[in-house]
Amino acid sequence: MLDTELKQQLASYLTRVTQPVELVATLDGSEASGEMRSLLKDIASLSDKVSFVERDVAGVRAPSFSVSRVGTDMGIRFAGVPMGHEFTSLVLALLQAGGHPPKVDAPVIEQIKALEGKFEFEIFISLSCHNCPEVVQSLNLLAVLNPNVRTTMIDGALFQAEVEARQILAVPYVFLNGQEFSQGRISLEEILAKIDTRSGERAAADID
Repeated sequence: MLDTELKQQLASYLTRVTQPVELVATLDGSEASGEMRSLLKDIASLSDKVSFVERDVAGVRAPSFSVSRVGTDMGIRFAGVPMGHEFTSLVLALLQAGGHPPKVDAPVIEQIKALEGKFEFEIFISLSCHNCPEVVQSLNLLAVLNPNVRTTMIDGALFQAEVEARQILAVPYVFLNGQEFSQGRISLEEILAKIDTRSGERAAADID
């Protein structure tokens, strides 16, 4: 699935992984499942800290796979083969799940960790979309840092019936807990401003 040059680049990145990461795939008989299996096997072969298993998980889309730190239930899932622009999203998910610190200011990290409630994000993307990776990466970071957050990147080309049923005409298109959340490009700070209902209270407490 990955050519030699891309394998070498990815192997170099994976040296930054300090905690074991597990890739768990729920597959079907589709061509995309075969591509996903090949990709995940390639990734697992590049680092002894990355493992790959196939496991049917009830209630999730197939084909899809989760990225999780071993021993945790980290809520990152890719419903689709994240190549093209989304390959960077996959690499960052691997690194951050594996303990590599994100390039985000400490106050933002603390704000993410303090989020209360349950957040189930679904991000519809296309692999040729330039604005989609920023949204996917921002939401994945929330899931890395806060166990209350779960996020699924969905390749609309693979789940066309769902795209039509939800009347999605452009990407990125984000749903939160089944409701429309955002359309188009949105930054991490803008996401937090929309979901962090207690930020004002914490700011007042800090001033006090």
